[in-house]
Amino acid sequence: MKLLKLVPDNTNIHFLRWRMPFYIVSVLLMLASYGLLAVNGLNLGVDFVGGQAIRVTFTQDAEAPIPALRDEVDALGYGEPTIQQMGNPNQVSLRMRLPEDDADGGLAAKMTREIVSTIEQAHPGARIDGVESVSGQVSSELFTSGMLALGLAMVGISIYIWLRFEWQFGVGALFALLHDVTLTLGLFSLTQMEFDLNIVAALLTLIGYSLNDNIVVYDRVRENLKKYRRMPLPELLDLSVNETLSRTVVTSLSLLITLLALLLLGPDVIFGFTAAITVGIFVGTYSSIFMATPILIWLGVKPDSFVPTKDSAGDEPDGVTRKA
Repeated sequence: MKLLKLVPDNTNIHFLRWRMPFYIVSVLLMLASYGLLAVNGLNLGVDFVGGQAIRVTFTQDAEAPIPALRDEVDALGYGEPTIQQMGNPNQVSLRMRLPEDDADGGLAAKMTREIVSTIEQAHPGARIDGVESVSGQVSSELFTSGMLALGLAMVGISIYIWLRFEWQFGVGALFALLHDVTLTLGLFSLTQMEFDLNIVAALLTLIGYSLNDNIVVYDRVRENLKKYRRMPLPELLDLSVNETLSRTVVTSLSLLITLLALLLLGPDVIFGFTAAITVGIFVGTYSSIFMATPILIWLGVKPDSFVPTKDSAGDEPDGVTRKA
């Protein structure tokens, strides 16, 4: 049975020894993500920018003829389309912005009919899988509400941890959540995968998972701060992370196996959602160990903030008999 354990008992990994290199790398990745967002932006879906989205499958082609399709649609005079491959090479999502001054939707309907007719004539056998339409005003409101939901969720979680533990823990959790969301958004900006309401839901799910992981580690830190009041803080944090490492690894790996199966075998409609959660769980597990915990040193967490417990003999534990 010992061979089946992912994490051996009584691990003694010195995570905090490498806190500075990991922090430098993480901060650089966050800055790179902000740069990508500023330069490339996000490939916003129709939910957020408004327009017509047409999903097409080229049944007689191994790969969608994207350059030819872009030229054919652009020649209609409605503007250059945004075309993105979906799960399979022969499936694409073609997005067009709504025509201006189209109060009754007549121009949008005409544009869609012409695009669909052009695709069917130029590519016999092509299948139109669906057409979606969202107005620009509704899209703007959806994007604002989605970003507001993300911000309020992060702030609310930090306040909760602040009240449950100490303010340093709330700041540490907020930084870890900001790290996770930023890197996930950076990946979407880099790959230009479509960012829609499903991805906002994935980010909220990621925030909840990261919070759960952080609280598990923080609970153990608080217990050890009460128990080992004379242990140096870096050693105490290492001890806490090592004691929760088995739970963290097993939980994350179990979820990742399921998500990888969905990425490879699941339907295309949830590909972006699954990709966001997969990346989020990976960086969330990383941040709970290398971001949320080491920052407590710089924020000045002290055992004096917690009420000490007594051992069975009535004396305060020595706290230096075991190093992490």
